[in-house]
Amino acid sequence: MTRFPLLCILSVGLMISAAAAEPEITEWSETGFVDLFNGKNLNGWQTTGNWVVEDGIVTLRPRPGETGWKRYDAYLTTKKTYRNFVLDLEFKFVPEGNSGVFLRVGDLADHVTSGFEIQILDTHELAKPGHHDAGGIIRTAAPFENRVKPAGAWNHYQIVLIDSNLVVYLNGGRIQALDLSKSAVADRPMRGHISLQDEAKVVSYRNIRIKELK
Repeated sequence: MTRFPLLCILSVGLMISAAAAEPEITEWSETGFVDLFNGKNLNGWQTTGNWVVEDGIVTLRPRPGETGWKRYDAYLTTKKTYRNFVLDLEFKFVPEGNSGVFLRVGDLADHVTSGFEIQILDTHELAKPGHHDAGGIIRTAAPFENRVKPAGAWNHYQIVLIDSNLVVYLNGGRIQALDLSKSAVADRPMRGHISLQDEAKVVSYRNIRIKELK
């Protein structure tokens, strides 16, 4: 599997603080990561949803009758909470697929109001994606460009979160650089769970790993 090089966190952290809207990348590092998903089972995670592990991939297979996105306990959520980190993962969806990566979720009874979501959606063909399309921060910020691949292809998110500064890469291109303290999610907690959304549509994840930062 090909991986894009990851950020050298020391230099990125300094540059984000100086210019949150347009941080520059000068160094790269692959060290310090640990697996969040071991590829064998859901140790370290919690869910009531139908997430199935096979061949190093965790796939949501909705049960008959499951609909909607407000079934928060069905999301795949870390037992541990996190503040500052680099989160690296791959995902793919079916046609009309929908999911999302939630960060710093403070209340597991309501991810939407106690955390924020980086969208996963089958919007490959959009010329100008909005905040609710793939790569968008829901109700907050549209991605700089549309970099999501068509349904059935693996996509790669790199998410850097340092205090109130968020930088997101999708398939090797920077799509978000945001000061959360000046955004619509400024009131969200600074520490919380990481959660993968159950939208009652088939979605798969693999190679989920994290580098915690001070």
